Amino acid sequence: MKFHEMNEREVEQALNTDIKAGLTEDDVKKRHKQYGYNELKEGEKQSALLLFFSQFKDFMVLVLLAATLISGLLGEYIDAIAIIAIVVINGFLGFFQERKAEKSLHALKELSAPQVIALREGQWKKIPSKEVVAGDLLKFATGDRIGADIRIVESNSLEIEESALTGESLPVQKRTGSLKTANLAIGDMENMAFMGTMVTRGNGLGVVVGTGMNTAMGQIADLLQNAETMTTPLQRRLEQLGKILITAAILLTVLVVVAGVVQGQELYTMFLAGVSLAVAAIPEGLPAIVTVALSLGVQRMIRKKAIVRKLPAVETLGCASVICSDKTGTMTQNKMTVTHLWSGGKEWRVDGIGYEPQGHFYRNENQVEPKSDKALQQMLMFGMLCNHAEIQQKNNEFVIDGDPTEGALLVAAMKAGYNRSSLLNQFQIINEFPFDSVRKMMSVVVKDHNGRQFIVTKGAPDVLVGKSESVLWEGKRQILSRELSGEIQGAIEDLASQALRTIAIGFKEIPSKNVILDEKEAEKGLTFIGLQGMIDPPRPEVREAVKECKEAGIKTIMITGDHVITAQAIAKQLGILTQGSKVLQGKDLAEMAVEELEDVVEDVAVFARVSPEHKLKIVKALQNRGHIVAMTGDGVNDAPAIKAADIGISMGITGTDVAKEASALVLLDDNFATIKAAIKEGRNIYENIRKFVRYLLASNVGEILVMLFAMLLALPLPLVPIQILWVNLVTDGLPAMALGLDQPEENVMKRKPRSPKEGVFSRGLGWKVVSRGFLIGLVTLLAFIFAYRANPEHLAYAQTVAFATLVMAQLIHVFDCRSEKSVFSRNPFGNKYLVWAVISSLALVLVVIYYPPLQPIFHTVPIELRDWFMITGLSAVPTFLLAGTFLARKTK
Repeated sequence: MKFHEMNEREVEQALNTDIKAGLTEDDVKKRHKQYGYNELKEGEKQSALLLFFSQFKDFMVLVLLAATLISGLLGEYIDAIAIIAIVVINGFLGFFQERKAEKSLHALKELSAPQVIALREGQWKKIPSKEVVAGDLLKFATGDRIGADIRIVESNSLEIEESALTGESLPVQKRTGSLKTANLAIGDMENMAFMGTMVTRGNGLGVVVGTGMNTAMGQIADLLQNAETMTTPLQRRLEQLGKILITAAILLTVLVVVAGVVQGQELYTMFLAGVSLAVAAIPEGLPAIVTVALSLGVQRMIRKKAIVRKLPAVETLGCASVICSDKTGTMTQNKMTVTHLWSGGKEWRVDGIGYEPQGHFYRNENQVEPKSDKALQQMLMFGMLCNHAEIQQKNNEFVIDGDPTEGALLVAAMKAGYNRSSLLNQFQIINEFPFDSVRKMMSVVVKDHNGRQFIVTKGAPDVLVGKSESVLWEGKRQILSRELSGEIQGAIEDLASQALRTIAIGFKEIPSKNVILDEKEAEKGLTFIGLQGMIDPPRPEVREAVKECKEAGIKTIMITGDHVITAQAIAKQLGILTQGSKVLQGKDLAEMAVEELEDVVEDVAVFARVSPEHKLKIVKALQNRGHIVAMTGDGVNDAPAIKAADIGISMGITGTDVAKEASALVLLDDNFATIKAAIKEGRNIYENIRKFVRYLLASNVGEILVMLFAMLLALPLPLVPIQILWVNLVTDGLPAMALGLDQPEENVMKRKPRSPKEGVFSRGLGWKVVSRGFLIGLVTLLAFIFAYRANPEHLAYAQTVAFATLVMAQLIHVFDCRSEKSVFSRNPFGNKYLVWAVISSLALVLVVIYYPPLQPIFHTVPIELRDWFMITGLSAVPTFLLAGTFLARKTK
């Protein structure tokens, strides 16, 4: 129904409600049953049971289950139980990680759910917004978030900021009359208020006409609800790797069985040997460890104020080559702060951070007492009087309730020692003429304790100069001559060139008996006092973050709806706008096709005065140039660009639910520096996954080769299946997980972004896996041959020596995997988790070798001390031989 076209009586009848008394509780219950609650519906969630069973669809897991069945049929029950145990553990890990991500997002949505004040049975009640129904009468004022779609029936200087829906940053003035124009855009419906928008000024009443998915917000949310769940490119590549390894395992099994039977071995014995090889070839722990590494990385990101909603983002972060970031609140503090004041030819500077009322005043770099200058004193005092903002302290942080501009004026006065309550004891406010966008001014009529009356006015400098007859100059009131007017204009331009937003303050004394009834009479013949220049200052940590991104080969682009001068000034301060960089305005961008933008986008560092719909064009142009794009946003209109970007980033504090649903990453603190931290973490997670893939596969290659070489040389099996399984799942698994916790290398943010097409085995990793695996297999086989020839009658002893050598060689090799270079390039004890994992793995091996109840299960016997010297020496050969080769190349 077109409620904006109806008058109040028609709205009341259409919704069967009573504007004077509100709905009854029975009405509310009936409407809840009929229409449901006022909340955005989430997409269908998978049940916990189905989610758990979905963890077992992986091809590698299915093959392992087949191996379990074969082991059980052959009577190898311990092997079967061990494989089942690791598969179930892997399933639980994946299940809990997905459940945790869902809960994190749900908690975030709960935080953004507002409360509203509704008229029920003639009484105003504060209720959760989800309980609102169509026909409810709601009351709202400055600072409130609108809880549903509303037809406004009362408006008192009401302005609502609707950028979440329209992308327009300026608040919209609201009125009550019906609008008969057909096909109005949301931004032109001046008698409507919409769910999720914010009241920035005034107050009003309205009848709820739409709730939940029947709101303007709900319609857009519906388009984004069914976001497709993706696997990461890395996961897909590892799955392909698993298939290759399984194919190789089957071929090796057939080869060994056939070769053994040809040599006269029994078919049953050779089939068992083939199964042993298959077990050696399959990295059973790989799916579990990838899941654990991603999960641990996600938890670390949460501690750094970034919630990962979609796992592909973890990997894609490491490929990011461009960050397109909003300015306000992300790069800046979103706290308007007065930094400069001007009056009568004098200029002062004010320091202090955000809304904390602590700071000092300086003139010509010398600290001054603000109350020592009459003009400065009056300017600050009147800025506090002509003001509705309030400062509050919440959780050890100062926040402003009200308009940010008024908040800045309030804090500046508080820094000078003024207090609103004591000021109101000196001056009684007897009338007010609220700000409106036509007059660009606000005035109050005040009376001091002597009975004198004053008009105090604040507003746009050029307007206030035009309404002034005199000016405070060097402490005296002087006629506003053309020369003095030129001086004021010069000061306005000077502050504007520094990207400062300027507010002018003026006053006039009126006879105590006069009653000022309209603003036209009040706002003329003023005395111009001075200017207060304010800015939303950059976050102190962002400049360093931008610099680190630049060193990492990542370009930072600022996107803002703000004025060009402001955007340029902030971008220069942050090191984004450098020599040769360009600034492109929204009006120029609107006229360009994506193909035209592609030609210039590489040179643009700042997009100013842009609308959210322009963001999608920027994303497409950068992607067409081959960039991996991270895009930030908070409004509903940002959602298409967030979704189209390679890494969509939404704001956790100011972001709408729709933006969060479309994003892959949610910033809990809305801070650009958190994006940089997340990219660093994403790069490190990928490098850590490469480390343990290198470690696990080199270990598996060693196991395959020792078994294969032994069979080709017609030697007995150097390892039995249960020993191989123990190595793969326990002694390999703990160090591999510890590699997933490795700290970033020093140069992780000094490398260029990784290509998304880069394979797991790029940068020489494949050669390292094969060469280390070959050496591990060779030294294990040598240890087996030496022990077997020393005592051919005692095969179990030789197998135990081979088992110990394999484990030791892998545990020494794991320290080599911490760096792309060599074991000597990083402190071996820098990862305490790895040190303890190696100690634990070694302890577990010693337990199965020396603890009598486990010896028959693992086919082990105690090893004599003299053989441990041989085991240790051979185990160290692969790592130190290759480290020596690296050092020799480096010396050359």
